[in-house]
Amino acid sequence: MAAKKDLNIYVLIKQVPDTKSKAGVNPDGTIDRAKAGKMLNPFDAYALQAALNAKAMGGPNSKVIAVTMGPPPAVDILYQALEHGADKTCILSDRRLAASDTLATAYALWKTLEYLFTNEGKADLIFCGLQTTDGDTAQVGPQISERLDFTQVTYCEDFSLEGLDGSKPVVRARKVIEGGAQEVVGELPAMITVANSYQKLQYKSFRGAKFVQDVKRSEEMQKKYLQIVDLDKVSADPIRCGLAGSPTIVSMTWKIGVVGGNCKMHQGKSAAELVSEVVSQVNQIKEFANV
Repeated sequence: MAAKKDLNIYVLIKQVPDTKSKAGVNPDGTIDRAKAGKMLNPFDAYALQAALNAKAMGGPNSKVIAVTMGPPPAVDILYQALEHGADKTCILSDRRLAASDTLATAYALWKTLEYLFTNEGKADLIFCGLQTTDGDTAQVGPQISERLDFTQVTYCEDFSLEGLDGSKPVVRARKVIEGGAQEVVGELPAMITVANSYQKLQYKSFRGAKFVQDVKRSEEMQKKYLQIVDLDKVSADPIRCGLAGSPTIVSMTWKIGVVGGNCKMHQGKSAAELVSEVVSQVNQIKEFANV
C-alpha cells in the first residue's frame, strides 16, 4: 500500500476585538482597536481545528502553519495556535496595513502565502474561518483562493480527504446552503472556509502549553516557530495595502446604545386607548430627542 501524502496545511487566523469589551470608534469610522480587549476570531477557532484534523489525515510529516496579519500584539493568537498543535506560525505586521479592507487584506495575505510557499512548501490545503466578527464579509478567503487559483469550498461544515496515497488527492466536503447542505468534491490544492457548525476547537494540551512557554523564553525558538514579516519582506506593493489600497468607503459609523433601560407596560384598557397612549409616548420621546 502506498504511503499517504504529507500535507502542507496553512490556516489563516485573526485577532479581533473581544465582543464583551467596549470598543470605541475613530473619527474616520474605523474601530478603535487599542481600546478594545482582544480575542481569537471565533470562526477561526473552527478553521484551526479543521487544519489539525486534516494534518491527522495526512502523512506523518504533515504540518500546520498558522498565519495572521495585524499589529505586534496579534502574536498572542499565534501562541494560542501553537498550544493547540500548530507546527509553525507567521505574522505579517506593518503600519502600512492599517485600515485595510477585504481587497487589501486578501492581497497582503496572498503575498504572504506566496512568500511562505517558497520557504515552507506550497499549500495543499488552506483553511480560514467563514468570516470575522469585526467585518462579517466572508470575502477574504474566496479572494485569496481566486488569486492562488485553488479549488474553493465555502461554508464547509465537514470534510474528508481521499486519494492521499495516489496522484490525484481530493477533498470531499459538506457545505451549508440555504435550506440544507450540499456535497462537493474538488482536487487539491484547495481553500476551505469553515462554518461554525464544524467541530469545536479542542482544549489545548499540557504539552502544547509547556511548549509555548519554552518558545517565549527562547529567542532561538521564536525565530524557528514564529516568523515575523512585513510588506517589504513579502514583496507586497504598499499602494495596494492599507487605506491607500482599500476602495471601500465607510460613510458613517456609530456606537449602538447600551441595551437596557426602563420599560413601561400599557394594559387594562381598550385597544384604542392603549394605541393612543403608546403613540402619545412615542411622540414625547421624539420631541425630547429632537428627531
